[in-house]
Amino acid sequence: MTIARQDAWTHDEDLLLAEVVLRHIREGSTQLKAFEEVGKQLSRTSAACGFRWNSFVRKQYKSGIELAKKQRKEQVVNNHEVERDSIAAVENVTIEEITPEHEDKESITLQEVILYLTKMDEFFQLDNKEKERISERSLFLERENVRLLEENVLLKENLKAVEEDYRALMQIMERARKLSVQEDEKANPKVSFQMDKNGNLERVNK
Repeated sequence: MTIARQDAWTHDEDLLLAEVVLRHIREGSTQLKAFEEVGKQLSRTSAACGFRWNSFVRKQYKSGIELAKKQRKEQVVNNHEVERDSIAAVENVTIEEITPEHEDKESITLQEVILYLTKMDEFFQLDNKEKERISERSLFLERENVRLLEENVLLKENLKAVEEDYRALMQIMERARKLSVQEDEKANPKVSFQMDKNGNLERVNK
């Protein structure tokens, strides 16, 4: 009969973890924020949530992750299109406001309009590249942070195991020392032991 650990993850907790992480990916947020959100809901640490996601849950949602990333890219593209449409609408209004009464003043030529729109397009392209660079950098830092969190958890577990082994070893050595003293007293009753000024046992003949 298998006894479940008290900190074992349930199916519902794995499902909640997957839903929150995928939502953060779609919204362009970071997985670390998702781990923090799930941790608050489940009373777990964000490191534990990150470890569970990377070691188990993520493998079951590969297609969901790809879909969430695709939706995030589509949302970014749609936002850029809305921005471009808004700017184009403003530019069109400005041009249409040039009435015949302004013809005797400096007028805007079609070539100037094309040149201006070309520069605007170049500006948006540079802006997109910068956002992609920042997004890639953010994703790299996010993965590095998760890796360090996992490494920290493992190091703490290893340290705890070493401390337990050390305590067990000290207990064994203490029992062996007591047995040795008892055997010496039985073999030579005239011999006793006392503690010296350095805290060590020394043999004393009666």
